[in-house]
Amino acid sequence: MWKNQLKTIALLGALSAVLIGLGSLLGPGYVYAFGALAVLMNVGAYFFSDRLVLRIHGARAVEPGELPDLEKEVAVLAARAGIPKPRLYVIPDPQPNAFATGRNPAHGVVAVTEGILHLLSPRELRGVLAHEIAHVKNRDILVSSIAATVAAAVSWIANIAAWTGGLFGAANDEEEGPSPLATLALAIVAPIAATLIQLGISRSREYLADETGAKLTGDPEALASALATLERGAQAVVPHHASPATASLFIVSPFAGVDGVVSLFSTHPRTAERIRRLRALAAPRRAPGALHVWE
Repeated sequence: MWKNQLKTIALLGALSAVLIGLGSLLGPGYVYAFGALAVLMNVGAYFFSDRLVLRIHGARAVEPGELPDLEKEVAVLAARAGIPKPRLYVIPDPQPNAFATGRNPAHGVVAVTEGILHLLSPRELRGVLAHEIAHVKNRDILVSSIAATVAAAVSWIANIAAWTGGLFGAANDEEEGPSPLATLALAIVAPIAATLIQLGISRSREYLADETGAKLTGDPEALASALATLERGAQAVVPHHASPATASLFIVSPFAGVDGVVSLFSTHPRTAERIRRLRALAAPRRAPGALHVWE
């Protein structure tokens, strides 16, 4: 628990520093304004980021009895994790994927795409659901949601500031406006820095959720198989609603099939390494004489 709290504090501090840094480049008078904006963004993200992310991806709530097998799996896994049953949403997207959101276990949400429901076997889908419930249990959702929200704000503010006439007009005034180098930092470096902060925390969070989810099901191989299938699906199917700002929330990167600059900033560990670690967890079960019975 305390580790997740430290992650949250460190992340908020780093991203808030980037926001405040944008203000300092625009001028001393902007520092306080951007500092206040950082506080407001963090508070807003804490209370409203789950609704925002669901709306961005067009997710709809699953009605009781609509997907009984899926609802039962979520209820059983949540009980094993010792948390309230998360709300279940479906995203109208053919790319197979899933994510969890919600600021704490009492407000947890698990969202799956239509594509994942058609692609995975029940056993693989159980592994994916356990991974997402692990995110809720570990309180990783608060970190990732705030990271996505504030990083998106940094990019938005930098783009707006860089393209306003005031910024470029002031750049010609050595006393009042930023230098060309500062303008470059504002328009390019700040959004990249925010993205790298997301990247740094996302990898360890995914490994932790993989391990926790595997323990919830007692079946690491199921999640390993699901990850391999999902990566192939993400490479083959272009997502309808994916955004780089929210990519870190998904179990596999929505941009797995994208080459170039986007692929360099993947928020996920290499799938092959995730599979290797999961199979290492399953290895003792394969030892001679070990009982190997899955549901």
